[in-house]
Amino acid sequence: MRERFSPPAVGGSSLLTVFAVLCLTVFALLGLATVQADGRLSDASAEAVAAYYAADCRAETILARLRAGELPAGVTADGDTYGYTVPITDTQELRVEVLVSGTAWEVLRWQTVSTADRETDETLDLWDGGPVSDPGI
Repeated sequence: MRERFSPPAVGGSSLLTVFAVLCLTVFALLGLATVQADGRLSDASAEAVAAYYAADCRAETILARLRAGELPAGVTADGDTYGYTVPITDTQELRVEVLVSGTAWEVLRWQTVSTADRETDETLDLWDGGPVSDPGI
């Protein structure tokens, strides 16, 4: 007597299991990509905050020297108003203006400013009301 070989039956439950495993694998990869992107974002954010506070500390040091009666290099004076900039990154700087008179002082400006070059496109491609011709037709 000869035995007949029959392939295993691939029924609905087997197909459903394969589909579920495939979906879970895709979701796991998407979750991993999201975690990596969030990690890069948090690292960049931490670097930006550290750079800002380092610049803020340098600006406070310059302000302390101004209040002590010194005129540090890079500080411009216009009467009792003093202005200076402290670089934060290569595309940002902290601009400071203070009014110092005797022992009293007032911060007029303490602002982060972008120094990156901006290129704007002032042209607009508007429809003139005529028929539209498609070169691909």
